[in-house]
Amino acid sequence: MKKAALMAAGDSTRMMPLSANAPKHLLPVAGEPFIFHTLRSLKDAGIEEALVIYGYRGDVLREAIDAVDWGGMTISYVQQRERKGTAHAAGYAREFAGNDDIILMNGDIMMGTDAFTTLIDTHKKGGFGLTLSVFPVEDPSAYGVVAVEDGKAVNLIEKPTANQMVSNLVNAGLYAAGQDLWDAIDRTDLSERGEYEITDSIMMLIKEGKVGANTIPSFWLDIGKPWDLLEANKQILSNVVKRIEGTVEEGAVIKGNTIVEPHALIKSGVYIEGPAYIGPECVLGPNCYIRPHTSLGRKVKIGNAVEIKNSIIMDNTNVGHLSYVGDSIIGKNSNFGAGTIVANLRHDNKAVRVTVKRQRISSGRRKLGAIIADDVKTGIGTSISPGVVIHPGARTGIGVIVDQDLPANTLLIAKQPTESYNLEPTE
Repeated sequence: MKKAALMAAGDSTRMMPLSANAPKHLLPVAGEPFIFHTLRSLKDAGIEEALVIYGYRGDVLREAIDAVDWGGMTISYVQQRERKGTAHAAGYAREFAGNDDIILMNGDIMMGTDAFTTLIDTHKKGGFGLTLSVFPVEDPSAYGVVAVEDGKAVNLIEKPTANQMVSNLVNAGLYAAGQDLWDAIDRTDLSERGEYEITDSIMMLIKEGKVGANTIPSFWLDIGKPWDLLEANKQILSNVVKRIEGTVEEGAVIKGNTIVEPHALIKSGVYIEGPAYIGPECVLGPNCYIRPHTSLGRKVKIGNAVEIKNSIIMDNTNVGHLSYVGDSIIGKNSNFGAGTIVANLRHDNKAVRVTVKRQRISSGRRKLGAIIADDVKTGIGTSISPGVVIHPGARTGIGVIVDQDLPANTLLIAKQPTESYNLEPTE
């Protein structure tokens, strides 16, 4: 199997405001867009041709992918102009596949190379019409749960109720597929929500006994909401090999498997606990503390006496001295004034709640800071509560407490007294 198709046409709304200027597939994990990790794993699994089915901000996606040398793996594109469901999206890969079986996958999932190699092997050995990948999760209620018997999928239930939990295996959105799937898609009717669902197509094949199941052997991540990026970042950084190519001044300490890219400057007194990623042309310190699972993009500046913990900070963003950022994601071209504090823990120790698609939902995380978009600026002494979402271009004044989401291009200032002080003039 030498071909793979990635369905990456979604509008990225659940990733807003981080995806305001680019599709979510380009959001960074361990120093590069998370779709790059997938493409590289596909190449390592022997894939020679990849198709990206794109939609929202496809021009930006194509430009970013084409700027990389993929070492002989060719990448082509097709635009999904209409969004009629997952089966409709999958159909865009039919011409690309031709008479070959291919890997077909959602573009917003991450896994290791072994997920692809074992899938290919299972599909070939089993002679299945389609092989789907499954992965065990603690709470499968948000996914499609799959029942497996003797290596075959025997049932697939989307968004199961409590009495429909036939297993803890979820449909991972990764398939080995060929003509049987295309034929099933042709027979698929509109669902109750008015879309053509690939799970309906797969259920047809399951009833015909044609669907194999392959359990992903290492890790699998569904990158659907902003905090999923932190988990993906942790997973990738946990497997990096230490590499120091920037300048490290005397008196700086770098521990663990940390990557420091070329032209980065690590000033005296900086203490880095890996795993961590320090991007090209970053400037850190003096005297700052970078804690594990932190990823800094290109030209990020971290000032004196700053602490960063388990966070992703994107290109050209500055965090001024005496600041703290914990368990947060910060977009590009933002600037934190001195003494900006991002809290990451509720006083009651409950899971932090975050606004996604205008609804306040639980992140499931006890520790989560802020979700901050591109071009945000904070005044000195700004304090930001856990789970706050700050949209592009928003600003805060001096000493502001931000305990609610900030809309785009707004200015939040602390209320100033209006009475006259009647101060006596000084000589």
